[in-house]
Amino acid sequence: MYDLSFFRTNLDAIAARLADRGFVLNVEEFRELDNRRRAALTEAERLKAQRNAESAEIAKLRKQGVDTTERQQAVRAIGERISELDAEAAKLDEEFRQALASVPNLPHESVPTGRSEKDNVEVRRWGQPRPMNFQPKAHWDLGPELGVLDFERAAKITGARFAVYWDLGAKLERALTNFMLDVHTREHGYTEVLPPFMINSASLFGTGQLPKFAADLFKVESSDFWLAPTAEVPVTNLFRDETLDADRLPIRLCAYTPCFRSEAGSYGRDVRGIIRQHQFQKVELVKFTRPEQSYDELESLTRDAEDILQRLGLPYRTVVLSTGDLGFSSAKTYDIEVWLPGLNEFKEISSCSNFEAFQARRASIRCKAGKGKAEYVHTLNGSGLAVGRTWVAVIENYQQADGSVLIPEALRPYLNAECITRRGEFR
Repeated sequence: MYDLSFFRTNLDAIAARLADRGFVLNVEEFRELDNRRRAALTEAERLKAQRNAESAEIAKLRKQGVDTTERQQAVRAIGERISELDAEAAKLDEEFRQALASVPNLPHESVPTGRSEKDNVEVRRWGQPRPMNFQPKAHWDLGPELGVLDFERAAKITGARFAVYWDLGAKLERALTNFMLDVHTREHGYTEVLPPFMINSASLFGTGQLPKFAADLFKVESSDFWLAPTAEVPVTNLFRDETLDADRLPIRLCAYTPCFRSEAGSYGRDVRGIIRQHQFQKVELVKFTRPEQSYDELESLTRDAEDILQRLGLPYRTVVLSTGDLGFSSAKTYDIEVWLPGLNEFKEISSCSNFEAFQARRASIRCKAGKGKAEYVHTLNGSGLAVGRTWVAVIENYQQADGSVLIPEALRPYLNAECITRRGEFR
């Protein structure tokens, strides 16, 4: 969400910058709404001045004993018209705000201009894919062969794009979650929080999922509850409608949650395996900062997510998204992409974004130092990491020629195992 005054006075410049991200701003629609609103307010102010003058004149005449009945009726009529104009201005203002709610954030000046993900810019790489003297398998073959991943029973229980994890497969998922939370809280300075997994519409509006992306969400019937698409939503809204002590910032939080998405816009991408599921688990990193801190904090947040991959020995690259690939609420985003030998490609495992004040305005999250003026905080978040995709990366990168999978050393204390071997399906 934008500052209304800034938006109204910079429509053309904003439209030009939004065009870089492929968004066409209907300048004339906003300008017409604003002109009608201004006209209503101007007329209301003129009539209020007229009413005040008439009321003063009526008071004088009444002191002189003059009958003012007709003039009083005229003043009442003016008052009724003022009420109508005020209501019209409020209605137009709400229409303006509703239209504005579907306008994406402005890209930061450092974001490369581009039309799509093809224009994203790689900023660094870490690690080298492990040489394999055999044809590596994708996780959707390897997991079922090891007896740790089951798609058929998941489809029976629920439907497509769900999975059941067995034995060490389930334990690996849990181990990854605990490992990530431990590193982020013990070494990276985050405070762990366990939020509700269902949220209300106000929370989804605050982080920018509503109203534009309702089709991507799961709603609980006959309620105002939605299943959380990411921990970003409940964690960011912890401070909705609050003013934080600026001296406490930055606040760094991390949370584990299951995430639920309809994948309405995926158009058949990644339909095999567990890359793109309706339910998946994530450890999310969320920050609340002063405006002047936020881009330094974006860099450190991204490094914190990368550190998990380095400790697991998983090769990755980090790219900065172009304007054409930015998410709706983001001003700047880094995608971290892990190498998957079974797919023979890099796959996004974390998006680390600075939303500047965009979410904070929607959620009304401010900060204030002493007796200074309150200002909107900047919010940031990133996956630290997507647990299911990290599971895939471990399975595919640590697979052996005999079909077994080595456990990364960093995870062995959590699993009390060094290797996942073929165990056969449970019957």
